[in-house]
Amino acid sequence: MTVSTHARRTRVQARIQARIHVTGAASTAVRPVLESPRRPARVLAAFPAGVYLEVRTDLEPSVIAVITGTATRLPNSVLLAGPLPGVTVGDEASVGDRSIELGPLSLGVRRWWDPAPPLGRVDRDRLEQAAARFGDPPRPGLAGNGAVELLADSCAKGWLLGAVTAAEQLMGLGPGLTPSGDDVLAGLLVTLRHLGAAAGADRAVRLAGWLAATVTFDARTRTTPISATLLHCAARGESSPEVTAVLRGVTGDQPLEPALRRLHSLGHTSGSDLAQGVAIGVSAVLALGGPR
Repeated sequence: MTVSTHARRTRVQARIQARIHVTGAASTAVRPVLESPRRPARVLAAFPAGVYLEVRTDLEPSVIAVITGTATRLPNSVLLAGPLPGVTVGDEASVGDRSIELGPLSLGVRRWWDPAPPLGRVDRDRLEQAAARFGDPPRPGLAGNGAVELLADSCAKGWLLGAVTAAEQLMGLGPGLTPSGDDVLAGLLVTLRHLGAAAGADRAVRLAGWLAATVTFDARTRTTPISATLLHCAARGESSPEVTAVLRGVTGDQPLEPALRRLHSLGHTSGSDLAQGVAIGVSAVLALGGPR
């Protein structure tokens, strides 16, 4: 019995000594989950540059992306300086007390970054110039889809029933971890909220609030866990730096065309779908902002 106990202690001590302790920078979108008491989590998806962890909690967002510098910095990300451990889908992890335990990795969060930085003011002339330069994004996942057209038309008219109906049709529509319909909605929500505020278009901001309530009400049952989390982030105006860069391009704070190209390059169709949502949002902010 003594030998067995000693052997177990030795194995535990060896695992502790073998742990890799690193620090990281986390999005403030996941701060409530990270600062809560420690909770179990599991690996939902694993890629060379990122691992998605589903945390067993009622808090939103419930999926956290642990990524390296080469991955897209999603609004629910924790960025670490170093390689990721080798893990597989279904592996156990834990999140909380400002740390993440993942395989041999012990990640302590020491810094925070804002996934929803405010935009500077923008006038109608600038919006019109930017809207004319968007064009059709390459390879959108839902090209010609009637729900996308209904969404664009309803948002431009400020027709809440039509916009909500289209949003309900788009949620979860399309394949992948983030279906195309969700990406379109995410791009739209962030644009209406931030660009609407920057342009003083109160109707656009109110529309963002109603659509946000619609897409977050039952997102967990309508789409994938990762996409549901990103919709909750978008509802609060939180997005990736690629989306924020395009909005800054619209306001004139940086060049628009390079930002659009970077956004279009994300994923298979995700970047184009997000850009489609942003374009719908820009047109809606123009239309809902009133006459010149």
